[in-house]
Order: sequence, then C-alpha cells, then structure tokens
Amino acid sequence: MKRSPFVHNVLFFIGNPFFKISYLLIAVALFIISLVGSLTLAAIKNLISMTRSVKIRIAALALILILTVSFYQKILKDLPSPSLLKSREIAVSTKIYDRNGALLYQIFKDENRTPIKINSLPKHVPLAIIASEDSEFMSHHGVSLKGILRAALDDIKYQKLTGGSTITQQLVKNTLLTPEKTLTRKLKEMVLSLEIENKYSKNDILEMYLNEVGFGGTVYGIEQASLTFFGKNASNLDLSEAALLAGLPQSPSQYSPFVDPNLAIQKRNQILSLMRKDNFISQNEFVSALNEKLAFAKNKIDILSPHFVMYVKDQLIQKYGIEKVEKGGLVVTTTLDLNIQKMAESSVKNEVDKVRNLNVNNGASLVLNPKNNEILAMVGSYDYFDTQKDGNVNLTLASRQPGSSIKVVNYAYALSHSYTPATLLEDTPISFIVAGQPIYTPVDYDGKFRGTISLRSALAESRNIPAVKVLASYGVDNMLTEGQKLGITTWNDQSRYGLSLTLGGGEVRLIDLATVYATIANYGIKQDPKSILEVKDYKGNILEKSECCNSKDTVLDPRVAFMLIDILKDNTARAPAFGLDSALVIKNHPNIAVKTGTSNDLKDNLTVGFNQNYVVAVWVGNNDNSPMSRIASGVTGASPIWNSIMTKLVSDEKDTPWPVPQGINQIAICTKTATLPCGGCPTKMEWFKTENLPKKSCEPNNLAERELRKLLSYQKENLF
Repeated sequence: MKRSPFVHNVLFFIGNPFFKISYLLIAVALFIISLVGSLTLAAIKNLISMTRSVKIRIAALALILILTVSFYQKILKDLPSPSLLKSREIAVSTKIYDRNGALLYQIFKDENRTPIKINSLPKHVPLAIIASEDSEFMSHHGVSLKGILRAALDDIKYQKLTGGSTITQQLVKNTLLTPEKTLTRKLKEMVLSLEIENKYSKNDILEMYLNEVGFGGTVYGIEQASLTFFGKNASNLDLSEAALLAGLPQSPSQYSPFVDPNLAIQKRNQILSLMRKDNFISQNEFVSALNEKLAFAKNKIDILSPHFVMYVKDQLIQKYGIEKVEKGGLVVTTTLDLNIQKMAESSVKNEVDKVRNLNVNNGASLVLNPKNNEILAMVGSYDYFDTQKDGNVNLTLASRQPGSSIKVVNYAYALSHSYTPATLLEDTPISFIVAGQPIYTPVDYDGKFRGTISLRSALAESRNIPAVKVLASYGVDNMLTEGQKLGITTWNDQSRYGLSLTLGGGEVRLIDLATVYATIANYGIKQDPKSILEVKDYKGNILEKSECCNSKDTVLDPRVAFMLIDILKDNTARAPAFGLDSALVIKNHPNIAVKTGTSNDLKDNLTVGFNQNYVVAVWVGNNDNSPMSRIASGVTGASPIWNSIMTKLVSDEKDTPWPVPQGINQIAICTKTATLPCGGCPTKMEWFKTENLPKKSCEPNNLAERELRKLLSYQKENLF
C-alpha cells in the first residue's frame, strides 16, 4: 500500500529517535523551567484549594521536573568550564613580516587563523553574521526554543537533518565539545550555552565566534577569510563583501567564490535580504550592496621571498618547536627589506637571462648590513618555484667552491703578521711536493707570470701563484683557523684541505662568505647573520628582540681590515687584470670594495663587494654542477648582477671614505723594493701598521740588480 507524503514524513521523524527524544525532552524541560520560574508565592498558596485532578497533574509535572533536573545533573558531570573559551589555546597562524611591516608569509598546519577584536570591525560585519546564522542572537539567552521547534518541523517536512543552533551553541560545539551527534552532547551544548550567556557579554560571544568559525578549507575566522577572499583586512570590508563572507560558514564548499562565483553572489543577495528584513540596513544600503560587483583575491597562498621565509621558519622551529610555529600565532618581524629583496630578485633574473648562452642557468644573491650583519635580501635561486631545476634549493646556504673570493682570508692572516700591502711576492712557476700527495703546481687564469709584484697587486689582480706561496709560508691550518674566526662554518675537517684552499679548494656557504666580508667591512667585528628582529605572540607579548650592534667579538685587527678594504677598492691596482671600466666599478662610488672568484672547474662564479652600509654577495652557476662556458668569469658572470644590485642600493647615497683606524700610517715607498725611497726609485703611497713601518731606504745598486733579475726572468719565461 502506497504511503501518503504526510505519513511518510511522520515516519521519517519517528525513525530518527535521537531527534524525536531530544526535541520533545528539551521542549518539556524548557516548558517546566519557564513554568516554575513564573510561579509566585500567591500561586503556590492557591494549590491548596485546587481539585484532586489538578493536583495529580501538578504532581506529574513535578515528577517530570525532578526527572529532568536529575538528567540535567547527569549532564553537568564532566561539563567543560565556560572559562575555557578565554583561556584555551587556539590555533593561530604564525605571520612573518619584513622589517617595514609587509607580510611575507603565514605558517599554519590545519587552521589558518588571525584573531581580531570585534570593535575594530565595521558594524555591518557582525550584523551580516547575525542575519545569516542567528537573527534572534541579541534577544535569546543562548538557546532558542523557537529555533529548536522550527528545526524539528523542517526535519519532518524536508526529510533531512537541519540545524537549530544559536551562535552561542555553535561556538560551544566548535570549541568545548566533541562533534558527535548524541542527545547527551546536544543537552550539554544547551547547558553550556546558557552558562556562557550568563558569563560573557553578547559582544564577547560574537567576537569569539567570529574568530572561531570556519570559512572553508584551512581558513578560520573573519579576518583570515577577508584576507583570503578579498585580500584586505576585515576592518576594511564593505557591506556587500561582509554579506558574502557571512554566507560561507553554512556550506563553504558550495558558496565559495573560488568554487562557484555565481552561487556565492546568490547567497550574498540572500544575506542582504535578511539584513534588510531585520532592519540591519537601509533600503539604499541594500540596493547599493546588491548592485556592487565584487573583486575577489587570487585563489592562492602568497609567499614573498620564499627562500628567506623558509630560512626563518627553520630558525623558529629550532627555537620554539614545530607545534608553536604552526599553531602558536607568532608574529615575527624580520630583518628583510622587501623593496631591496624585489630589486635583488629582478637583478638576478635579468642578468642570468643575459648569460644563458654561457651555460649559466641559476643565480643567488645576498644583501647584508655590515654593521650588524642583518640580512636585507636573500635570493636563493633564479626561481624558487622551478621544480625541474630544484629552484627551492637555497644556494646562499649551499656549500660551493668560492674561487679566488676566499683569498681575503689568506691575506687577512698574512697582514695580521709580518706581511704588508707593499710586501713583494714572486709570481713565478713553482711546484709543491707533499709526501703521499700528487705534485701541486698552481697556475694563473691567464697562464702567464708577472714576476715580482706587491701583495696589493697580487690580491687586487687575483693572482694565484703569489697567494699559494703566501699560504705555504705560514700553513693551511692557520688559514682554516682564520676563516673560522671570520665566519666560515664549513671548514671542520682540517685533513681535507691543502694549499689549493686559498684558490677556493674548500667549499663555503655564500652566507658565510658574505659574513667574512661583513666582518672586514665592520673593521674586524664579527656578528652572526641576523634574520629576526622581534618575535611576539599573537597577544602582543614580546618573546625575543634583537639588540643592535652589541657584538664585542673583534676577530681581526681593524688596521688589517682597513688595509684589505683599501686594496679591494683600488681600481688602479686591479686594472691590469680587469681594466679600468669593468663591472666591478660603481660610478661615483670609488670607496666600494669588491672581489671576484671562479672555481677551477668553472662550476661556481662569485662576486662579493661592500661599502659601509651594504655587503652584496652573488653566485652564478648550475644546480646540477655542470660547468659554465670558459668565457664566464667573475666579470662576465656574477659581477653584472652584483653591479646591478649595488648600483641601485647606493643610487641615492653619497660616497663615503673609510675612516682610518689608529695605529696605521700611509707613507711613500719605493715600489721596486718596498722600502723607503732612494734616488731614481719610483714611489707610491702605501699603508703600514705603525710597528711595521719600513726603516731602511733602498740602494741604487740593489735596485739595478733587482731590475736585471726581473728582466732575465721575464725573458726566460716568456721568450724562450
């Protein structure tokens, strides 16, 4: 026999005992509570004069009341405290900002949330939520009997389980209770809602709800929803935007503008109609909001300066743990300057594109402040998102061969001891024999020999043989120790290294190499690279704060640092190798010091340069370690990127001479003998530590003998 629709609907309701019992028991309980609450002393006295049948009815109602109270007491057992709403830890996204407050990235696990105060929102934002979720919110006390009965009727009418929960009940369900659908949990929800309404103001409850409710996927809270869907803070939402967001919690996957923009607009219009019906908005506001064309943000999670962000994230995890970083709502202000970062990224991409014909496919750069070693920019690769070329690998942190850029460590040790910029070195053939190792014969990039040259010229022109001879004079172990003092972290196994160390035979990280140069630029005061200025929790409590320029770790004599700076900025001294107008020259800034480096196997090419405000370190090469063209050198590979970045950094700055430290003097010397000048000797000005000032003058006879030896040596090496 075919059932009528009405009978079928009734059976559907009866077939769901949970909803039948819960609705009936809740309705009876509320009725009795309201009845008892309305009894007055006079009404109780009237009971005496009532008939027997009336007394029986009252007794029955009293029994029901007793049973209800007993059940209520059972529900109260193990009931969470409403105070947990304020004291519990909620999952809040960690936000990483640049030094000027620009958001770089948000870190979260399952819930991307940014808490916000309700008093910072336009009034139409909470009103839209009220119209959508609970129009009686301002008048009920946590539970709406009307809503419960309406939901019960809808269950029968539409044969589906519908809600009936107030905003307060939804808050309880999402925060204090488990999500299972049982009568006990439903009653606990109602009891807690009544208690919460008694404990907190409507504004407090609404604020907690707005920060808790889900808007789809990992997006939780009105602030994060506003940022995700409109790219703006919730404090800047207009009426139309607020109405659209208010419709999302009911069915985020259905009404998301990223899924179905048309359906999202229909839902927005429905919310606006409800707001108008409830007199939350005027007719003019209603019409204007209906006609507004909404502009949605891009459906993606933005990350700016990704290599740097991941570098900072790793540091945060090491200090605070992954749970705190993903859920603890840390507010991290970093050292990065996003404007410098974007400029550096552009320079790397533009210049790498120009040298792809030289088999150069990747590049990286760092910009540091030498005064405190704060990282202002970190470009870890040509493109972080290029998975085919491992673009996510941060080349500023990778160990690569530095080529001749590492010679500053060698000469830093030499100048700290008996060597001076005027010391004469022999750029002549030599082979080194070490027991158990192949014969080592260093060569220069041009295959030629310069004969006797000064240390200044040897470093400025980046001659290899003099550098190896200097290292051999005092030992590899001393250079390793010097490098570690200056900031190199990868030279740990001393047995691995030989004399080729000064030519780049020991891998270093670009960030370590930049630290070495920053230490020199800071007159020997070393500071570890800094990436974080301040960390707060989401409530504003400061967890850590970087102190500026407080390092007392002087690892290099400031006079030695000054001499290295003076050599590296000497364009005349490097001209024989690089010319007077190379990419190492920054127009109108003669006090910028710079050094290049290319590994022997042509897999790595670097340029590192600095003034008193910036250190810029650049690397180019290939992630797969394939060699570049032989044409790719320090000048043609990394230097154009370095020049581009440095030129833009100093474009609005005046060139500033380097301060001369105490205990150093500049005097005229004979360029042929490195002594005080004598008659007929060409002279030049050179810097000396006070205790190393030359005391003897050259002698004409000795000068003639030196010139003759130099001529014979040249003829032997280049003519025969």
